[in-house]
Order: sequence, then C-alpha cells, then structure tokens
Amino acid sequence: MTIVCIIRYEIDPFQRDAFRRYAAAWGKIIPRCGGHLLGYFLPWQGTNYVGWGLIAFDNLAAYETYQERLREDAEGRENFEFAQKQRFILKEERNFVEAVDGTFGIPATG
Repeated sequence: MTIVCIIRYEIDPFQRDAFRRYAAAWGKIIPRCGGHLLGYFLPWQGTNYVGWGLIAFDNLAAYETYQERLREDAEGRENFEFAQKQRFILKEERNFVEAVDGTFGIPATG
C-alpha cells in the first residue's frame, strides 16, 4: 500500500520566494530521510496563498521512520527554523491518502 501525505500550506503571498526556498530545500532532505518526494507546488493561477507538498511512503511504518530521521536531520531542523523565523507559512494542514493500485505514477501516453 502506498500512502501519500498531502500538505496544504497557507502562505503569505508577499513571501512567495521564501516559500520557494523552503520547498526547494526539501528536495534534498525528504529523500535522504526516506520519503518519496512527489513535489512541492507554488500557487500559480487562482488563489495566491495556497501551496502544496506531496510525499509518498510505502506504508505507515515507513512514514514513522521518516519522521524520526527528519527530527534528527540538521538541514531539516534548519529549514523548519527558517520557516518559523520568516513566518511565511500562516497555516499548515496534513492529510494522508492511500493510492489506488494501478493508478499511481502513470505517465502520459499521448
């Protein structure tokens, strides 16, 4: 079973570049700690204050191991501290979903 953590961020639209920096840093940290990073996303059209992060795990145990590694990771802690100091994340919400077998990660064919 693949589970995906979907993180919805409400961000300060005037600090979009700070969120971009924060998101980009996770590109090295998350895989090193055991998460399959599907991507971070900035608002583009429509709302200007919602960003997303999507991370997949093989199962709940893999997520729990990832959480432990993340807490011990110096760069991860630095990134969290950067977000707290700059205050560009106004609200954060996490949801966990299960990927339906046969529908996850299928590339376009047309």
